[in-house]
Amino acid sequence: MTIADNPGRTCPLDYRYEIASFSRNADFEADALYVAGGLYGNTCALGALEELALEEGAALVFNGDFHWFDRDPVIFAEVNHRVLRHHVLRGNVETELGRSLDVGAGCGCAYPSNVDRQTVAWSNAIFDRLRRAACVHEAQRVALASLPMNLVAKVGGLRIGIVHGDCESLAGWRFSNASLDLPHAGQWLQQVRLLSNIDVFTSTHTCLPVMRGFDFASGPLVVANNGAAGMPNFKETTYGIVTRISTRPWHGHVLHRIELDGVSIEAIALSFDVARWHREFLSQWPPGSEAWRAYWLRITSGPAYSMARAYFTA
Repeated sequence: MTIADNPGRTCPLDYRYEIASFSRNADFEADALYVAGGLYGNTCALGALEELALEEGAALVFNGDFHWFDRDPVIFAEVNHRVLRHHVLRGNVETELGRSLDVGAGCGCAYPSNVDRQTVAWSNAIFDRLRRAACVHEAQRVALASLPMNLVAKVGGLRIGIVHGDCESLAGWRFSNASLDLPHAGQWLQQVRLLSNIDVFTSTHTCLPVMRGFDFASGPLVVANNGAAGMPNFKETTYGIVTRISTRPWHGHVLHRIELDGVSIEAIALSFDVARWHREFLSQWPPGSEAWRAYWLRITSGPAYSMARAYFTA
């Protein structure tokens, strides 16, 4: 079976990288770092995030899927321009948008078997419409294609591995809540800690937040998945979530925090103009469209997911 036989379920081989590749010098250092994945073209969330980072003087990293709902060419260009001013890596959306030839991967989500067929079909259709409607020009395509698949940062004495999916694949799902809580996940994570020399992995991709702390013989490891910066992450909420890592604790409301060697790893709420975002979304994806059918209930009411499932220390 080829990738084209199962678009959205399988991913190309060029999504893969070695765990040991993270055992390298840091790409940059910061006292405070915001990691925002799953912006999904939400300009209201983007503005709120830029204000937070500017106020604190924090480094800002977009770890993929900053495009998705922004099928309007003007909005797409605005998101692209503003995001690329910061530290950026590509998610599956940007990777597939950046290809000069369609390899048949669909959205590139690599959905696992527990995700239903309709969700996969909607995602492939959304991506196809995004690619055609956003009118991605050559300079934008090349810029997206040239983005790295991962980054290594240093905050305080900690080494931070920044990925879209997991530490083996751009679209990997092993940093999801379901995978991290499997009985044998610890064995794999212990090897990850040893081979990567990473203290904290930050991810997104799975669209649901989770943060777990582990204590291994090779050293402690924290996995912090922010879920989505541009959409609600819990039932009956409206805010996005950002991972903040800093030598200084956050002064506002923290959804969850793990302290490690004097550094705070935090999930913080990202509030934005919800009414304006709803109007912007509907202007691009009216009722009945694929994105409206797939996401409107989550956008307005949040997913059927609770904070208790997202945050506890293993």
